[in-house]
Amino acid sequence: MAMILNELETSSGRTAHSEEQQDDAGWERYLERSSFVLQFLHSDLSLQRLQHHRNKVELLKKSYFYLEIEPKYTNVRDQNHVMHRADILQLIDPYQFQRMKKVGKSQTEIQLSLLTELLEQLEHGREELSSYVETCDMITFLSRWDLVTRKLSKLSEFLETLLSLQVPGKLYVKHRLVSHADLRGTRLPNVRLSLCTKMPLIFDRKESFAHENWAKLKWFTENQESHLEQCELRFTLLTDGSQTEVGYGRIQEVTSNTCIVQDLQPGRSYEFTIRRSDTHTLVFKKWHDSIILKTKTNAVEDTDGSACAPDG
Repeated sequence: MAMILNELETSSGRTAHSEEQQDDAGWERYLERSSFVLQFLHSDLSLQRLQHHRNKVELLKKSYFYLEIEPKYTNVRDQNHVMHRADILQLIDPYQFQRMKKVGKSQTEIQLSLLTELLEQLEHGREELSSYVETCDMITFLSRWDLVTRKLSKLSEFLETLLSLQVPGKLYVKHRLVSHADLRGTRLPNVRLSLCTKMPLIFDRKESFAHENWAKLKWFTENQESHLEQCELRFTLLTDGSQTEVGYGRIQEVTSNTCIVQDLQPGRSYEFTIRRSDTHTLVFKKWHDSIILKTKTNAVEDTDGSACAPDG
């Protein structure tokens, strides 16, 4: 971007006097520069590209952030001086690890905040550039060219920063995480920490449904994970708000992408939520998907004949 802008400035500067005297040269310069701005607006800063970035940022806000530790294992000697392989998590100082989790959470919150701010700056900048091209006449547009080039350069920097922030980064480890005493003379490993993400779990609205006294829930991730991890399915009976009726709920731990919930009341509404189960390395989660399903009042409502009790 900077190189192209410099070329535009250089080519116009060599013939500045002649361009001022010739309307056709001024018009040609206007067309060249406005075309350059339009190309930027229709490519890197197009509405489709900005929407793509916004979708990625919104997905990141719903994602789960974890500490990733490298190496995951290291060689240590036991009390008999026999070398064996140990999980690095068992050797890391618990206090320092909790401290790094707080650092990771803070870094994640700052990252998500910056991404939101950058998107707003890009959208606002696009509106300004579009206004210059669409509303300014030739003389006004050329007189503001220095301002336009500064905005183009700044927006290009914002785009680069936006792309870099969409990938979670490394964490700076200021204090030693593993003690020499725990290693019994073994070489201290170079422990590296970084942030990684996992996609949120989202209910499949087409495949989730309720019958008279049971419901089937199905969920997925945007990247269609093949390895299924433990997740937490919660459901709550929605009451009418009266003091005479008390709602109830349950929690089920599931290692699957489907679950059948039984022993529900007919003709009642239930709110189901799905989330990943907490792990030792989880540092940030803010969103979970919810769906409300109403059970049928009786089996007669199952006109498709599928009101039989679920297997299992």
